[in-house]
Amino acid sequence: MQGKISSIKKHSLAEAAGIHPGETLLAANGKKLRDILDLSFLAADNSVRLELSSEDGVKREVTIDKEPDEDLGLIFESAVFDGIRCCANDCIFCFVQQMIPGLRPGLYVKDDDYRLSFLYGNFVTLTNMAEADFQRILTTHMSPLYVSVHTTDAKLRSSMMRNEQAGGIMERLKKLLDAGIEVHTQVVCCPGYNDGAALAKTYRDLRSFYPGVKTMAVVPVGLTKNRTKLTRLRAFSREEAAKLVDQVSGWQEACRKESGTSFIYLGDEFYLLADKEMPPEDWYDGFPQLENGIGLSRNFISEWNRCAQHQAYADGEEHYVIPVGESAYKIINPLLQRFNDRFHTHHEFLAVHNDFFGPLVNVTGLLTGGDILKALPGDKDVILPQMTLNTDNLFLDDMPLHVFEKRCGRRVRLAETAADLYGLLTGI
Repeated sequence: MQGKISSIKKHSLAEAAGIHPGETLLAANGKKLRDILDLSFLAADNSVRLELSSEDGVKREVTIDKEPDEDLGLIFESAVFDGIRCCANDCIFCFVQQMIPGLRPGLYVKDDDYRLSFLYGNFVTLTNMAEADFQRILTTHMSPLYVSVHTTDAKLRSSMMRNEQAGGIMERLKKLLDAGIEVHTQVVCCPGYNDGAALAKTYRDLRSFYPGVKTMAVVPVGLTKNRTKLTRLRAFSREEAAKLVDQVSGWQEACRKESGTSFIYLGDEFYLLADKEMPPEDWYDGFPQLENGIGLSRNFISEWNRCAQHQAYADGEEHYVIPVGESAYKIINPLLQRFNDRFHTHHEFLAVHNDFFGPLVNVTGLLTGGDILKALPGDKDVILPQMTLNTDNLFLDDMPLHVFEKRCGRRVRLAETAADLYGLLTGI
């Protein structure tokens, strides 16, 4: 079990104690550590004794006196020290199995780790957990968790996930809920499998667990061009998407009358495919599954419009091009056109076709550096959506940001939110 330290926060207890990046944390107060959760529990005392190992294997101990809630300032390469729990399922819709070969190893890891679910909102299936894992969740109250349900029909779930143990999802959810653990759920919806009547059953079952089950997200299956020898799946048709939007809208209306929240939310792609308007901002109830792509477009529009209400002028003289996915372009391009008309600017959103993953993948977050470079016009500086890069500033095709900038041959800025983008475009 190892906890490799990647960096130390400035002016922190760890910095004052002389702990260095590259060292490995072996134990705290004499106990081995499985993850940062163990460290957090053991470091809650007024004094913590850390056992460290240098990169050349020299061991030493450091004792730090602290307030009970004071952060040590240690940042680790991974939140788990004993290895990420990997998925034991063989889902027919698994995106990782469709990844393009030859990329960095991390893109092929099928994590299914309840600790990452609690810490970062990663979705887990609950199929690879021993009783000891459940007991740890319950005794330390790891809440909320994010669970990939897909369907509550036991036979269908086992079939779609190709795992006989997958059918007990309702019992496992109930075990968590009975202990006061709140859960956010998702369904990766595949036409002809877990839509229609199967989705209606899943909705009824999960809704019966409300408010323990806080939310239910329905996202469309993602299909790349790399599906050789995989189960034959297809994308939703426009008619199917429209039917699904109408079905879910009815459930949302019923839920809002009953409890004041929508409870169930659709991925943006369904509205775009069906050519239907997205729900208003308040129907997203604060965007509890924004990281899952639920309400990204509505959140962007609302934030952009708030900026527009408070910004009366623009100082920026640059003219930018902003590469986005083809799906987002349909919704947000009118916003920029009104901006240009108002401020007499010439910015443009650029709808980038995804050659890397294939034409059925059209979201901004899955654009690659190579595809963006091929699509860029030659006369404007670039604002990249931050979501196209990971924390190491790598695109999905492993192109580093600095290589992109060099090949681009012009200034490249980054924008994480609509407010960031609006600020760059106005020069404020």
